[in-house]
Formats: sequence, C-alpha cells, structure tokens
Amino acid sequence: MQSTRFTVALIFAVAAIACGDLNAALEELSEARRLSADLQVQFTKAADAANRAVMADTDELSVTFARESSQATQAVQKDIDALGSRLKDLGYSDESRLLQEFITRFAEYSELDRRILDLAVQNTNLKAQRLAFGPAQDAADTFRGALEAVAPRDSTADKWHVEALVAKAVTAVREIQVLQAPHIADPDDAAMTRMEKRMAASEAAARIALDTLEPLVAPASRPRLVAATAALNRFVELNAQIISLSRRNTNVRSLALSLDQKRKLTASCEESLRALQDALAKRRYPTGR
Repeated sequence: MQSTRFTVALIFAVAAIACGDLNAALEELSEARRLSADLQVQFTKAADAANRAVMADTDELSVTFARESSQATQAVQKDIDALGSRLKDLGYSDESRLLQEFITRFAEYSELDRRILDLAVQNTNLKAQRLAFGPAQDAADTFRGALEAVAPRDSTADKWHVEALVAKAVTAVREIQVLQAPHIADPDDAAMTRMEKRMAASEAAARIALDTLEPLVAPASRPRLVAATAALNRFVELNAQIISLSRRNTNVRSLALSLDQKRKLTASCEESLRALQDALAKRRYPTGR
C-alpha cells in the first residue's frame, strides 16, 4: 500500500515538473513571438525616421529624425539579442536560421543607412537653395537697382547705349540665377560643369558691360556704378558658395540611395522578418530546451 502511494506521488510529481516545463516553454514561445513583432515595429520606425531625415527641409529636423532612427536601430539590436537567446533556449533551429538571415541583411542595411543619414544631415543642396533664393537674390536685385538708377553723361548721345549696357549686365546676372536651380538639382558632374561654364561667361559679360558703362555715365552716377560693382562681386561670391554646396550634392545623393539601394534592402529585411514571424506562428508545442 505504501509502495502504491509512493508511485502515485512520484507520477504526480513528474507530471507537475513536466507541466511546469511545458508552461515555461510556452511562455518563452509567447515572448519570442512578442519580440519578433516588436522587432518588426522597431525596424519600421528606424526606416521611416531615416526617410524623414532625408526629406526634411531644415537642419534641425534632419538631425532630429536621424536621432530617432538611431534610437530605433538600437532597439532593433536589443530585440535581436533577446530573441536570439529565446530561440536558442527553445531549440528552434529554423527560426534561429531565419533570425540570422535578418541579422545579415540588417547589417548591410545599417551600413547603407549610416551613409544616407550622414549625407542627409549635411543638407548641402538645401543650403545652396537657400542661398540662391535669399542672399544671392538680394545681391542680384541690388545690382539691378543700382544700374537702373545710373544716368548717361550725355542724355542725347549716350542714353540708348547706357540703357543697352544696363540691360545686358542685368540679363547676364539673371542668366546665372536661372542656372542655379538646375545646378542644385542635377546629380551629373558633367552637366554641372557645363552650367558653370555658362555662368562664367555670363559673369564676364556683366563685367564687360560695367567697364564699358564707366565712361558713359554722369559723374553723379559714379557712386551707383560702384554700388553695382560691389553688388556683382557679392553675387559672384555667393554663387561660388552655391556651386560648392551644390557639387557636394548630399541631399540628391541621400535621396537617390534611399529610393534605390535602401528600398531594396528594406524589402529584403522585411521579407526575413515575415518569414520568422510566420515560422513562430506555426509553433504550437515547444520541442524543449
């Protein structure tokens, strides 16, 4: 009788231990599923924040979104570490393989994303655009205003000549302005070089017009001619800054990388995560540790 009671007690004890192990394993499976879902969420957050950094129209927003992307990327890595440990404990070799596949793809994605964010926060094309439509526009307008106020030395003989030279000089500066926008947007170095040559020719035409104007204007208009020359010098200096910023092309390059290489790597990472989540969803009874 005593032996029978002992046997029954042993059976219940073993069953309780087995049940406890099963419950623990089920809890780990549930946690693995939660981690895989959070991994998807954090990866999406990182990708979206990086895209917003590329599209941001201020330095402050670019930096803010880049920081958000970095924080989400750190969360991705935290989930990877925790999930890898859970899958190992559960003995899920297929899921571990799928996680490793994601890790490999995510490493390639992260390297590219760092390059994109480094470019995006520099905002050189955006800065060039601001110069073109701000200070450079002001200098060009000042140039035009100073020249249109000059009077000819001889109102009868020189009037038409002075007006023609003023129009030529103003047109030359406007031609440079017209070229600034496509220069800022163009990713092709050869195309930018051609535009810069046209800008240089227009600058030369404006300076020749000023030199030709000098003996034709009335003495009282000399200060206006000096002001026009100073405004042209300022405009040319700003245009050189615009070209330099535009040549770095950080916004254009970051956008191109985001739309091409990053888009493909993002899809590849998401494919691995979906496969991992599908595999975990099919699990019902853990195989043990």
